[in-house]
Amino acid sequence: MALEAITIVVLVGALIVILLSCEVFVNGIEWLGCRLGLAETATGSILAAIGTATPETIIPIIAIFFTGTAEGKEIGEGAILGAPFMLGTLAMFVGGLAVMIAYKRGRRDAKLVLHENHAKRDLEYFMLAYAFVLMTGLLGMQSAFDPTFIKYGVAVMLVGAYIFYVRRTLRDKCVVEESRCPALYLTRLTGFSPTSRVGMPLIAYQVIAALIGIIVGAKLFVGEIETVATSLKVDAMILAFLIAPIATELPEKFNSVIWYWRSKDTLALGNITGAMVFQSSIPVSIGLVFTAWSLSWINIAAVMIALGAAGWMYYSVRIRHTMSYKVMLASGSLYVLYILLLLVFGY
Repeated sequence: MALEAITIVVLVGALIVILLSCEVFVNGIEWLGCRLGLAETATGSILAAIGTATPETIIPIIAIFFTGTAEGKEIGEGAILGAPFMLGTLAMFVGGLAVMIAYKRGRRDAKLVLHENHAKRDLEYFMLAYAFVLMTGLLGMQSAFDPTFIKYGVAVMLVGAYIFYVRRTLRDKCVVEESRCPALYLTRLTGFSPTSRVGMPLIAYQVIAALIGIIVGAKLFVGEIETVATSLKVDAMILAFLIAPIATELPEKFNSVIWYWRSKDTLALGNITGAMVFQSSIPVSIGLVFTAWSLSWINIAAVMIALGAAGWMYYSVRIRHTMSYKVMLASGSLYVLYILLLLVFGY
């Protein structure tokens, strides 16, 4: 019983660390984007997305390179695929819930205020990358020929496409005015302005410190989740594909909730869709090169569900030129479909 109480305390403590670190991170990342002269699109989809994608990227790398076992590589594959799946479904549901609550309380509109081209670009890159992920997964299920060189080619293509995506996003205009950024937290503590000579080191220190807090909180949370999963005899694949990504996606979810609540929709959505682009490119490339990439049918189903969720959001942005919380909730509900498939058919 004492162990259970300690586990609960650590879980709650880890959540608090992640939440506070995310608040400090979004504050610092907005100022970093301002000082670098970046548009909100680049700040959300590149700076925030890559920063908060760090915890869930570390998990498959450790599983693949440092366990040295077939099970470790299997867990790595599951974690790689689980991250964009969670972002496209569960994270969107949480974001939609935040927008809905804020709308019901009169804090904001029911629809997101977006840079349409930016939202479409992120979703297009993700769907293209994940279509190749689906193709390589299906090729790995057949035995007619060895798809190794095709996988290597796709890995190189995904890395190249992500570099092209970053360069294209960095060229976006609409730079955020510094007056729109809330006061930097370290400015309140030190008295130094973020626009002064020591401003950039101050901002960088706050962002790095917040990232460390996010990583430490995520590691603590995942560690306790693993302890609970082990005691309940949850399979390693379930842990890799469902439990660990839920924990490590918390930074993106929290960051986006904070931004949605403040009606900073470009930053909020870009944080999620930018992370989806990153996760479907760089970690997938690692998996294609360093694992057998022999995916089970349930992994293939998750890829297809993630593509369906992204396609539904893309349709809304392209046809209706925006996205409402109802669309986000509908995309997120596809997560339930995956759970049902898992419960009915197993893995």
